[in-house]
Amino acid sequence: MEYKELVKYLLPKGLLEYFEVQQMNEISATKNRSEHYLIILEEKNILPIEIDCDLYESKGFYKPRLIQDFPLRGKAVYLEIHRRRWCHKQDKTYVHRDFTLIAEGTKFTKELSDFLK
Repeated sequence: MEYKELVKYLLPKGLLEYFEVQQMNEISATKNRSEHYLIILEEKNILPIEIDCDLYESKGFYKPRLIQDFPLRGKAVYLEIHRRRWCHKQDKTYVHRDFTLIAEGTKFTKELSDFLK
């Protein structure tokens, strides 16, 4: 079984409906962070249902967000989220999906934040 297949059991429920796993790396300890895992996720190029696909085109990604999830084998797990944006072909306005992956006031996933409460 490929690691991308295994990662789906570690991620918050429903996340892989909208994101694809690009990489999973084990990062050595640095000055600022201890040894940890980094999972890089990229939003799929699928427009929200309420938006007409013919009027919009993908225009890359917003700056990635780094959020912390449940630890794995004693090491922190960080999710690097790359959110996609789409541009209207005529009026050049941007749209994106509205996700609530991060608990308010934290840099943790909602699930981890609820667990820590």
